[in-house]
Amino acid sequence: MSAEASTLDQTLLWLCAIDSPIGEERALCDAVIERFKNVTLAAPIRRYGDSIVVPWLRGKADASGQPAPHIVLAGHLDTVRTENGPARIEGDRCFGSGSSDMKSGLGIMLTLAESLLPKDVPFNVTLVFYAREEGPFNENELGPVLDLDPELHAVDLAVCLEPSDNKLHLGCTGSIHARVTFLGKTSHSARPWQGVNAVYKAAPLLLRLEQLKPVEVTLGGMLYRTVTSVTQANDGARGRNVVPDRFVLNVNHRFSPDRTLEGEQQYLRDLVGDVAEIEFTDLSPSAPPFRDHPLVQKLVDCGVRSIEPKQAWTDVARFAALGIAAVNFGPGENAQAHQKNESTSLPLLHEGYAIMRRWLTT
Repeated sequence: MSAEASTLDQTLLWLCAIDSPIGEERALCDAVIERFKNVTLAAPIRRYGDSIVVPWLRGKADASGQPAPHIVLAGHLDTVRTENGPARIEGDRCFGSGSSDMKSGLGIMLTLAESLLPKDVPFNVTLVFYAREEGPFNENELGPVLDLDPELHAVDLAVCLEPSDNKLHLGCTGSIHARVTFLGKTSHSARPWQGVNAVYKAAPLLLRLEQLKPVEVTLGGMLYRTVTSVTQANDGARGRNVVPDRFVLNVNHRFSPDRTLEGEQQYLRDLVGDVAEIEFTDLSPSAPPFRDHPLVQKLVDCGVRSIEPKQAWTDVARFAALGIAAVNFGPGENAQAHQKNESTSLPLLHEGYAIMRRWLTT
């Protein structure tokens, strides 16, 4: 194993050893800031809550004297709350909460900054470490970071190092969570005719949702699917011998990048109709694939395993909303995200680092 690979492994282990479940990222944020005291930066770190913007490289120009492209590498500090043992390396795997999602990506960001010399990188590069990604859209700190840091608006490409098995995931689907509430009237279950069962009122909508087929669209050579699912149901738990007067569904609608939040909200209103109340609890926009962007093409040429559509939501949508091209690429294992006793492959980590290093130094 090379010294650089060993450093990368130990950096990931160090990140995993600092617990950072969503809402408790401060200790890790403080530790990352302390670690950057050993890195020469173009300007001081800017902190927003428990998120930081690290101006790593600045002042680069191309052969004609024009400013070189400005690249952002972005990763979230938080993890989901799940059961994990102590952070450790066993064989060719690193175990620990967030090892795949997405401290492996953070490890690459840190190791690049600590290992590469400014003269070796022909780009202007900013690193963004942010908090609260694993929660609702409106609580994600990348939102205010992008709002408050004007330098991030002048970016040519952002790479979110979400777990993707070293595959390039382009674009992302939008996501809407809606609370759909059916109202009835309580009664004793021995005399149901005296009440109105709110669960039964939901039956027609549930049947329509079951019969919905995915709607497919191809954009930039990428196939995306629009789908709608019930993910939670709750009758208020009044009692097992009570006809419920309230039944609540959480409906999650995932939509392709050619659709808008406003249009899909209206679609859900029309789908529910006047048989229930609908309240939108989480609204996340989609992002286009940016397949033809020259810096994306350059990343492809550096050895990504494959190119696929992102049939999920990620923070590339926040950059896209500002007119900034953004893609997903990371060494973490997608299947390990949010898993109990989460782990990730160290060979994948080394491969992802080599790809990013080639991309930034070519």
